Amino acid sequence: MPQTDLLLRALNRGDDPPEVVHTRVLPERAAVTAAWPEWLHPSVKDAFVSLGVPQPYRHQAQAADAAHSAAATAAEYTAERHARGRPVSPKSGDHVIISTGTASGKSLAYQLPALDAIVRGALEPGTGLRSQEATVLYLSPTKALAADQLASIRSLGVPGLRADTYDGDTEFGERSWIRDHSNFVLCNPDMLHAGVLPNHERWARFLRRLRYVIVDEAHGYRGVFGAHVSMILRRLRRVCAVHGSAPTFIGASATSASPAESFSRLLGVEATQVRAVERDDSPHGSVQVLLWEPLLEDRVAQDGLAPGVPASADVPVPGSGFNGAGPAGSGENGAPRRRSALSETAEMLTDLVAERIRTIAFIKSRRGAETMAAQAQDYLQEIDPAVAHRVCAYRSGYHPEERRELERQVRSGEMLGVASTPALELGIDVAGLDAVLVAGWPGTRASFFQQIGRAGRAGQDSLAVFVASDDPLDTYLAHHPRDIFDVTVEATVFDPNNPYVLAPHLCSAAAEKPLRPEELSLFGPATPEVLESLVQAGHLRRRPTGWFWTHPESAADLVDIRGDGGHRLQIIEAETGGIIGTMESGQSHYQAHPGAIYVHQGKTWHVERLDEQDRTVLVSRVHPNYYTQARDITEVSVLETEDTRDWGPVTLHRGLVRVRTQVVSFQRKAVATNDVIDEEPLELEAQELVTRAVWWTIPTTVLAGAGVTEPDIPGSLHAAEHAAIGLLPLVATCDRWDIGGLSTALHVDTEMPTIFVYDGYPGGAGFAEHGFRVATRWLRATLEAILACECETGCPSCVQSPKCGNKNNPLSKAGAISLLRGLLDTADEDAA
Repeated sequence: MPQTDLLLRALNRGDDPPEVVHTRVLPERAAVTAAWPEWLHPSVKDAFVSLGVPQPYRHQAQAADAAHSAAATAAEYTAERHARGRPVSPKSGDHVIISTGTASGKSLAYQLPALDAIVRGALEPGTGLRSQEATVLYLSPTKALAADQLASIRSLGVPGLRADTYDGDTEFGERSWIRDHSNFVLCNPDMLHAGVLPNHERWARFLRRLRYVIVDEAHGYRGVFGAHVSMILRRLRRVCAVHGSAPTFIGASATSASPAESFSRLLGVEATQVRAVERDDSPHGSVQVLLWEPLLEDRVAQDGLAPGVPASADVPVPGSGFNGAGPAGSGENGAPRRRSALSETAEMLTDLVAERIRTIAFIKSRRGAETMAAQAQDYLQEIDPAVAHRVCAYRSGYHPEERRELERQVRSGEMLGVASTPALELGIDVAGLDAVLVAGWPGTRASFFQQIGRAGRAGQDSLAVFVASDDPLDTYLAHHPRDIFDVTVEATVFDPNNPYVLAPHLCSAAAEKPLRPEELSLFGPATPEVLESLVQAGHLRRRPTGWFWTHPESAADLVDIRGDGGHRLQIIEAETGGIIGTMESGQSHYQAHPGAIYVHQGKTWHVERLDEQDRTVLVSRVHPNYYTQARDITEVSVLETEDTRDWGPVTLHRGLVRVRTQVVSFQRKAVATNDVIDEEPLELEAQELVTRAVWWTIPTTVLAGAGVTEPDIPGSLHAAEHAAIGLLPLVATCDRWDIGGLSTALHVDTEMPTIFVYDGYPGGAGFAEHGFRVATRWLRATLEAILACECETGCPSCVQSPKCGNKNNPLSKAGAISLLRGLLDTADEDAA
């Protein structure tokens, strides 16, 4: 296997490349094993031993023991309730979360108790209320991960196991067989919500015997999606109680802050009911991690610094007209611009593959993965055509057969390089890679360590490179490695009390079985008020025994758990009239305005017409070398202040706001370089959003004392707002596109200079609320990100925003620095 020094030389950037701002070596970790649990059935143990697992790691045994013990206690409880003829409470029982790193074997930890229960139930089934048969429900956020898990457990050959996937792709003829016979069902939250829970009477056999519910990739359930999944799991626990079971939930999560607390919020139980196993005892080779900040293009031009493509290659330098790039430093308002993280990473991928080094490069977007792979293939055609075909893209949207074949080629080494979306970040079995490249911060530390953990999984030393994109958060992290490597990873942020999420799930729960007063605490403190609004709106009827759903429509159809709470638009191909997909109404002005380039399953479409009345988007197939980005203007009105913190004369607020947004134009940008090609105005109606925000009211005396003169107030507030939006993902598990903001020198409601940052979802997603709790740390990081950027007057790496409706004008980088210093001088310390 290549050693780390060989991997570094393969990057072809010399001994001391100026782009490297930090190097960190993650040390090798030795394995710590434990004995197989005494309670484990011999056939399950033998199955793992036959596949080359002589002993479990210590953390696997600890998690398996905790889950087995919790399930045994739950079985005694349900047996006692059945014997006395009393109902089972949905809030009973203890649960387990295993929160360890990539390739640490979390699957084995939950498979041991689950398969043990199935085997023992199959060998000693019993009858009636004394039935020992056990069933297991596995939930994952993606179909690909469920398919990988299915192959894994079937390969064990455990006697009595009948495992099947149950999702939207399952043939209707197979569904009834699965309900009646399967004892290990692999599903996703979408199908549990829409297919299982509304039909729980048909699933009575399975639910009555349900021993374990496995929630894989639990850290991924955040924001509005996490709030929806939290409600679905509470409904599942309630339905199980109706059928007389109290299953033990086992969460599998990447390393995260307070996993027991996060998992308990997801389930709706007390934190004391969840045991967390966090110490990772699996082996891993050492990983050398480089934090890489692409140079400003004017520095590349002045210093003659070459990109990493070998000198023998006749490849134009990105930024000199290649792929539509403009002249060096031609950003908005003349701002300096860094070399594209996509192109920089594509060149690294080229260099490593040319040296036959097995590499995976991660990037967030599907378009980015395809573009990166195409660029690397083009470069390799010039320098080593023999391996140009051994680079591919991997993303969601492929057919299952295509995806499986790509995974096989990556595992076998046939594919030396792969440009991937986070689809390969999950627990899909792709190991033995030598290098990982991460183009742009993936959003959370959990995701980052999941991604770089893909290298060195077979025990060899490996290389990982984080290539910072032109973004304030990336700038901050590149220059503050402590916040990547030396602090606790993020908590998973979601708000299960969001009324826009809670209301349709209460309707769904009432449709499954009328809600009784004693059950309301299961759904959280906001439930009584939301139920009253549902009754007044005619969605539910109140009777002495509870709340009833009385409509013929399916209550589950009221919500799309991955949507934003609005209605859906159909995307129609102009030439054939066929429907190629759907879109949430809240995103239509940004992604489906006339002239937009819309990407669906890797294909690009040009939007011809947006008809909001008929809820349709008409598109035509195109192959552009640009993408589009909408620009908007925003107004924010304060509806209710829910909490405040006094920072001396400055006040920090949290509460309910109304956001009125109008998309006014869109830009065409070159795919490879992000250069602005042109901008076109739009005439669209304004949209309103009631959500939650955090905001600062700042007396002019504070601004003057900080050295911000009156003419610079608007630009200083504006620049600080942009940077704060960019840094909120550091402290809350969100993306900058999940949030918005507004700054004004005199706000009509506060009558002061004010900075707002708000959640981009109806009712809020928990991001702004979390920002309120850690506001001092958030603003301190914002200031440090601006200071770390070497530009003089502001650029996309610090204070410019790609979605600013005011074309990033006015902006004052110096003023923002003075303003933030003034705020922090008066700030109190965070309680959280």
